[in-house]
Amino acid sequence: MFVLAHLTDPHLGPTPRARLRELAGKRALGILNLRNRRRRFIASTIEALIADIKAKAPDHIAVTGDLVNVGLPAEYETGLAFLESLGDGHDVTVVPGNHDAYVRSTAHHALLNWGDYMRGDAAGGDVTAESAFPFVRRRGEVALIGVSTAVPTNPFMATGRVGRAQLVRLGRVLDELAREDLFRVVLIHHPPCGPRATHKRLIDAEAVRACLARHGADLVICGHDHHLMVEQIQGPHGLIPVVEAPSSAAGPDDKRWPGGYNLYRIERLEAGWRCTMEAHGFAPGDHAVALRTVRVLTAPPRRAI
Repeated sequence: MFVLAHLTDPHLGPTPRARLRELAGKRALGILNLRNRRRRFIASTIEALIADIKAKAPDHIAVTGDLVNVGLPAEYETGLAFLESLGDGHDVTVVPGNHDAYVRSTAHHALLNWGDYMRGDAAGGDVTAESAFPFVRRRGEVALIGVSTAVPTNPFMATGRVGRAQLVRLGRVLDELAREDLFRVVLIHHPPCGPRATHKRLIDAEAVRACLARHGADLVICGHDHHLMVEQIQGPHGLIPVVEAPSSAAGPDDKRWPGGYNLYRIERLEAGWRCTMEAHGFAPGDHAVALRTVRVLTAPPRRAI
């Protein structure tokens, strides 16, 4: 059995003091919005969840973006320290979120600072933003496929885009991993399905769903909306579960959704794969991290007696 932990949207603080020239445009608005976020997102919440994850001793940890807030250079150093607290680049994988590409001037800093955590097994040396995604990491019988939706956007927008070139490469990667008979887990920040506001959507979600429908995957994990969600996409051989975890920085009193993380137990049975999701975290008003939900996402069909 392979155990994968999934956390997302930590929105790490404290936010560094910005220089006057760094406050132009979208970043100034984002810093104003942080006053509300900081009341909801606290470091002790993240620390409690990380301690619980480490107690479970998963085989791997996946982080699906939004480590920073407004794209100040020092925030990416904080993000690196956070990743290092989880483990090294072999045991932890991250994909960027829209906040990690908040403004164009520092959009490349996620890859620059966190490259050891978002570099495929076959990658050598430096990789560019154009060639870095999707990347593939094979861990036992599980393949982790990192997809980027992180693009700089205008003020008041939190949209994402995968892009045609990345989708073409993703299709090839999924086909290759299918031939290797690996359990394929796609990591992506913006969910490719489910309802959301126009300003927060994945712009090419339909194209992403079409790619998955054509080439298949076994599990898609994501973040962005800060709540637990389980959806499904039709794949070539059945339904593909799409699972979003809540923000790992939201406390038990958060009005939208208390913080948490997901644990996926993936095992190969004689008749096929079985994947079970465990949602761990807080409940409203309950400051203890606990198991909240268990759900079988995929299981081989039962044999007729």
